[in-house]
Amino acid sequence: MTVRWVTGFLDTPPAGASVAEQFWPAVTGTRLSVRRGDGTFATLQPPAGDAMLRVQVVGDGPARGHLDLHVSDPFTAAPRFHALGASEVLRDDEIVVLHSPAGIAFCLVPWRDEQTAPAAATWPGGQASLADQLSLDIPAGGYETEVAFWRAATGWHHEPMPDCDEFQRLLPPAPIPMRLLLQRLDDGPPGVHVDLACDDVPAEVARHEALGATVVRRRPGDWTTLRDPAGRAYCVTARAPGRPS
Repeated sequence: MTVRWVTGFLDTPPAGASVAEQFWPAVTGTRLSVRRGDGTFATLQPPAGDAMLRVQVVGDGPARGHLDLHVSDPFTAAPRFHALGASEVLRDDEIVVLHSPAGIAFCLVPWRDEQTAPAAATWPGGQASLADQLSLDIPAGGYETEVAFWRAATGWHHEPMPDCDEFQRLLPPAPIPMRLLLQRLDDGPPGVHVDLACDDVPAEVARHEALGATVVRRRPGDWTTLRDPAGRAYCVTARAPGRPS
């Protein structure tokens, strides 16, 4: 079953939802859609093109992320993911919720003909940025098994990174714009975080700080790790938006 689109979800407990849902549209140049699902869900809608990020209010902390794989029929696709090692958590009328072998949460959702990538936003400082990568944070003990799972689950082009061996990339076919970065963790639980590509990291990070983000770690020339106002980690990376480097 072909993955036709990928969406990142920003899952936030009620106490942080309001501030997070102000921060992320401002950071990404999107607008919050009308809520659905009893007010639980909303889409970060770009000015043009199909959405790549959504928000959800969840009942427990911490603020975190997950990914949605858009497929033609979630229920027909689910057995293939089971066979690859995913465990099913629940299903409802339209979606199937699963965990990868390492415990990363993801959903199979219906593809709604998404096929137009949004453009990067250009900011007053002159830099451009786009949230176009989901980092799958994988504990070291299960890293190779998890890499094999996501390679098989997506069928995407696999790109090792010999100069930075804690990372591997999965690059999607056109027109899917959202890439996957497979990051090996020395410690910490499995999870998902958002990466923004930009062409001027210091300027972009300063913009995020002015909107309420906090810098956690700087790696000059490569990336900066931040936390949003709800405490969720994400990264701003030195990578031209829409390019594989």
